[in-house]
Amino acid sequence: MVPLHAACVWLSLAPLLVLGVPPIWTQPEQVHLSYAGAPGSMVVTWTTFNKTESKVEYGLLGGRLFEMSAKGDATLFVDSGEERRKMFIHRVTLTGLKPAANYVYHCGSDEGWSDVFLFTALNDSSSFSPRFALYGDLGNENPQSLARLQKETQLGMYDAILHIGDFAYDMDEDNARIGDEFMRQIQSIAAYVPYMTCPGNHESAYNFSNYRNRFSMPGQTESLWYSWNLGSAHIISLSTEVYFYLEFGQELLFKQYEWLRNDLEEANRPENRAVRPWIITMGHRPMYCSDDDQDDCTKFDSYVRLGRNDTKPPAPGLEDLFYRYGVDVELWAHEHTYERLWPVYGDKVYNGSRERPYVNPKAPVHIITGSAGCRERTDKFNPNPKEWSAFRSTDYGYSRMQVVNATHLYLEQVSDDQYGKVIDSIWVVKEKHGFSAWL
Repeated sequence: MVPLHAACVWLSLAPLLVLGVPPIWTQPEQVHLSYAGAPGSMVVTWTTFNKTESKVEYGLLGGRLFEMSAKGDATLFVDSGEERRKMFIHRVTLTGLKPAANYVYHCGSDEGWSDVFLFTALNDSSSFSPRFALYGDLGNENPQSLARLQKETQLGMYDAILHIGDFAYDMDEDNARIGDEFMRQIQSIAAYVPYMTCPGNHESAYNFSNYRNRFSMPGQTESLWYSWNLGSAHIISLSTEVYFYLEFGQELLFKQYEWLRNDLEEANRPENRAVRPWIITMGHRPMYCSDDDQDDCTKFDSYVRLGRNDTKPPAPGLEDLFYRYGVDVELWAHEHTYERLWPVYGDKVYNGSRERPYVNPKAPVHIITGSAGCRERTDKFNPNPKEWSAFRSTDYGYSRMQVVNATHLYLEQVSDDQYGKVIDSIWVVKEKHGFSAWL
């Protein structure tokens, strides 16, 4: 038995002994998936705080564990806070995956491996009916919807997650430690399904550097804008923030607009629209909303919708562009509420009919889903909304979407305040897509 005085000496030395052990900075963390944009592919992204090899070992579920491996590389990210914290962002692209097959994987190196995770390779068939969870404005303080989303993701309810801007609140805070903590929190979702993103205003610090470095979206624009295909949908992610942070480069606004026009033109080629008839956009700040916080979309002439006249040349908005190319559904966040709009264009309602407004609608359908949970709490609504506002809720929650087939798309809103109850749902039915559908 250790004498009491000896035990006390050991206890007094314990803090020094702990401090004398260097932290293990080669251990992978913040693991998340994204779709690379090419059939049979998946990107695995993670973080270490020392430089290590970037390797993913994987195999088919039920087969030999880790029988395949792929290597990638690590990028040094130096946060712009006072401490200039360094981290290494690792990216490995898996290719040749079998559509709809289940895989087991871990990532890291011989200096440290992650936990073991599962994912299902995306089905590249245009007849596939993908299921999404979608939301914006999720922080690591008061992330009320997170636990329900974690469980549903691990139950296999979703094929992809769409996070429509505003992460962590904010990723740059405390010398980017808040960003680290948030990425650890969402690992229990994002390590299992592709976690597809777009930037919001809360990512603006240091020219969106935390967002641009931490995520790995398709294309060559540091995840600011891109598009990808899944099932019968062509999905476009864009940055609404190019309209608001001109100090980071006014040319980005025009560059994105030109890219959007070219992408929409390509998606509308008859042979492409026949295969992927649904065009769905996701961007952080809405064109329309009926919240009472005096934000840009409450003024009915938002920059995103109508553009800016104080730039040279004047910057075009997105409403006419999306209408001209027959965008079917527009997903937004930013307002910490849920709001479903009637089909709307030019501030006017264009329902398919009085009885069935979303059957062959004559304008795009807008959904605002920014109430996943953050430290800023939920917003309040204007008591006298315009006629295009169809349904509103201030409950914490998130949305689900299924692109069922070429003619039917389903949307619903889940209330976390009401223990997962579905509080709103619609079917969007379109026998025809493209600009001619409005006529």
